[in-house]
Amino acid sequence: MNQGSKIKILQAMVVDDERLARNELINLLKSHPEINVAGQADSVESAKTEIERVNPNVLFLDIQMPRKSGFDLINEISFSGKIIFVTAYDEYAIRAFEVNALDYLLKPVSPDRLASSLMRLRDEAPETVFQGKKLKYDDQLFLHFGNQLRFLRISNIVLIKSEADYSKVHLTGGTTGLVLKTMREWEERLPENHFCRIHRSAIVNIGMIDRIEKWFNYGLRIYLPGNLDPINISRRNAVKIKERFG
Repeated sequence: MNQGSKIKILQAMVVDDERLARNELINLLKSHPEINVAGQADSVESAKTEIERVNPNVLFLDIQMPRKSGFDLINEISFSGKIIFVTAYDEYAIRAFEVNALDYLLKPVSPDRLASSLMRLRDEAPETVFQGKKLKYDDQLFLHFGNQLRFLRISNIVLIKSEADYSKVHLTGGTTGLVLKTMREWEERLPENHFCRIHRSAIVNIGMIDRIEKWFNYGLRIYLPGNLDPINISRRNAVKIKERFG
């Protein structure tokens, strides 16, 4: 076998509070020589210790565990590898969450579904299973907000402004943070009946608008709550706002 055909071995960890579920997954992974299960844990606290010891490339992570969840673990560690959720939740129940997750597997895990997930892992696909899905107003995103991983409730967004490849998100209460999302990504995913792109560099939550005043050359000036500066919008975009308000 030449050097180029060698299998790249990935170090994996299985985190699940149920011993039987851990063992079943580990046994399934034995059929995949590219995966070496280097550690396992039954709680968030034990997982943090094992992750530091093993430094895995991929986490097979249960969501629902006693005391702290898989989401709590992500929030408490700095992990640059891939995450594959292994969960009893169905797709609808987890559709609101967006993390650095490559895929998710429903319990009980089937060999075929696991193989499909590992193929995605080998391909190092940048897409996640959550991308592209239209968000609902009461959804939450679990993502990097500034320097922290946190839950971001869509209904709490007041304003989104462009910051090159990032966007600056203004929340109710005055909290702001940078998010690695473009305006186009936000526009494609936010619920259209609640959010409107009023400017090339601004998206507003329509329900958060305090008042609208006429402005220069048939444009409009929009006022938002808090200390946010009013936003001037062009005549063309003013038509979109007028249509939304009937």
